[in-house]
Amino acid sequence: MKFIAEIDVMPHKELLDPQGKTVVKNMKNIHLEGINDVRIGKHIQMMIEADSEDAAKEKVETACKKLLSNMIMEGYSYSISTVD
Repeated sequence: MKFIAEIDVMPHKELLDPQGKTVVKNMKNIHLEGINDVRIGKHIQMMIEADSEDAAKEKVETACKKLLSNMIMEGYSYSISTVD
């Protein structure tokens, strides 16, 4: 079976996000007021071949924990759907 995983990797809320802070500061330069917080992360799309959705989830979990995110500084969430 073929699956597609949509993965979001974001810095932990407790940690400073320097890119996000820079974006917030510069919003005023383009006349956008009222934006108080920006968090910048990664969005990853992964095509997976697996025997079942559980097997696909296991592959995504392994990829996220071992390669796609730094578990000390980032968290991740994902969704999986079948590809026709």
